[in-house]
Amino acid sequence: MINFRYHVVSLTAVFLALAIGLVVGTAALNGPLSDALKNQVGSLTKQTQTYRERITQLESEAGKQEQFTGQAAPFILAGRLPARKVLVVSLSQTADSVAKVVADLKLAGATITGQVEVQDKFFDPASNANLLDVASGALVAGITGAPTNSNGVETSSYLLAAALATHNPPVSADLVKIVLSAYKESNFIVPTGDFAVPAEAVVIVAAEPYADSAGNAKNLNVLNTVDWFSRAVPTVVAASGAGGAGNVIGQVRGDPTLAKKVGTVDNVTTPDGQVCVPLALAEFLTTSKPGHYGVAGGSSGMLPKPPKTTP
Repeated sequence: MINFRYHVVSLTAVFLALAIGLVVGTAALNGPLSDALKNQVGSLTKQTQTYRERITQLESEAGKQEQFTGQAAPFILAGRLPARKVLVVSLSQTADSVAKVVADLKLAGATITGQVEVQDKFFDPASNANLLDVASGALVAGITGAPTNSNGVETSSYLLAAALATHNPPVSADLVKIVLSAYKESNFIVPTGDFAVPAEAVVIVAAEPYADSAGNAKNLNVLNTVDWFSRAVPTVVAASGAGGAGNVIGQVRGDPTLAKKVGTVDNVTTPDGQVCVPLALAEFLTTSKPGHYGVAGGSSGMLPKPPKTTP
């Protein structure tokens, strides 16, 4: 008979053998596995460092390219818009791009007749009745030819364009003040400048598309504003990108009618795009044909072709 002590000793021997086997097996595998893992970690570390160095190099190259564009701008733009009277209209959240576009317009020789920042409230469909009330005061004051509908954005865009750009019949300085004051006091616009002379061209610096619950209606209202300014004088719209729902550049380029009467620049947040704006406007004023420039779909190139020179 096998006694209990034998069972205990046998089981102890089995478990001891298993434990020794695990220890030995782990020790045997631990060396190759550890070496392999160390090699992989080392390889990944080197690869990460390579990527970091490449990113640093690309950032440096991009910075130098921007620096080059900024330093070359006076040579590229000199004399392209001699004494041209340009109104700059902008949307909210575009201040940095606007300041640089204005600087480049001046480098090209343009006279800035004034700047108007149109507030988000202007494009909100909830403001329609308020816009019509403000517009009615200007209409009574004497501006004729406004659209006969109940669209406050269209009527107001017409009135602002009529007051600030070349208009037939001309709009008096007093009437310009009435229009600007009415929309300013209602917090629809923030005007800057004396607006002493009407503009013969307009640059509109647009922001990212609206994406809230009323975004579709707001984006359409932005397009309507562009349309009504373009009916008054040659107009170039500058923004970032051309894709995505409601993007004003994409909407202009995608509309067969607007694409033939509104110029576009789709990379205004970059030095290249900012330099392109005066060039696109100069081409439009010279040829009466708008161009579409930038890096997004629908553009014909980064910049307009140089004007032909006679020998």
